[in-house]
Amino acid sequence: MLAIVLPVFVLIAAFAFWFRASNSRAFYWPDWEFSGHLELIVWSIPTLVVVVLGGVAWFGSHDLDPYLPLPGKAKPVEVQVVALDWKWLFIYPEEGVASVNAIAVPVGVPIHFTITSSGVMNSFFVPRLGSQIYAMAGMASQLWLQADKPGTFGGFSANFSGEGFADMRFDLKALPQDDYAKWIAEAKASGADLDRSRYAELVKPSMNVSPSAYRSVEPRLFESIVNGTAPQSSASIKPALWATGQGARICGRT
Repeated sequence: MLAIVLPVFVLIAAFAFWFRASNSRAFYWPDWEFSGHLELIVWSIPTLVVVVLGGVAWFGSHDLDPYLPLPGKAKPVEVQVVALDWKWLFIYPEEGVASVNAIAVPVGVPIHFTITSSGVMNSFFVPRLGSQIYAMAGMASQLWLQADKPGTFGGFSANFSGEGFADMRFDLKALPQDDYAKWIAEAKASGADLDRSRYAELVKPSMNVSPSAYRSVEPRLFESIVNGTAPQSSASIKPALWATGQGARICGRT
């Protein structure tokens, strides 16, 4: 905007000074009505501004697309995220473990999050790593994040979802490869099996839930959550039949 505003102010002052009544050298054309060159200048400047700013916005928006995979030589880690009332469930489909209100990722490796909700819309947000994205029932959204250095990064729900919303917080721990492998091994050696019956208990509304881990996960549990065929927190919630096709497309490989 300054590229337009500043020249305008300068030209206003210059025209006012040059065409003052006491300047006998200033020309006066009372019958002038059109100039093609002037029209070209007047319209070309805002046109160029719109084209440049539009191009920056267009390409910049696509570069920041949360569905766009992050570049990297390392194989991405797949994490499936389920927003529950009022806690977060993280499923590692390739490692076969899961955790509640706690997540660990390897440093320097792209993390591909596939995100859904068991019911109420939520928002998955780790501010120090990237943008938020909504978690909604009957569909799966995606987000790519990467931690470039070890540390603990706070995450939370950025969308009001009821009584326990304020406690929907978790710690994302970025660990060196050896420590991450140890974290996965410890998860496999402790905790219970996350099958449909235990998920039916987990999906019930609860607050101030302490972090925990599951040593195994029932195959395709996440897809059944997306499709609405997994146990629900309320008997009044019915499967979204229209979501079955979408869930199969997004979650089919996991």
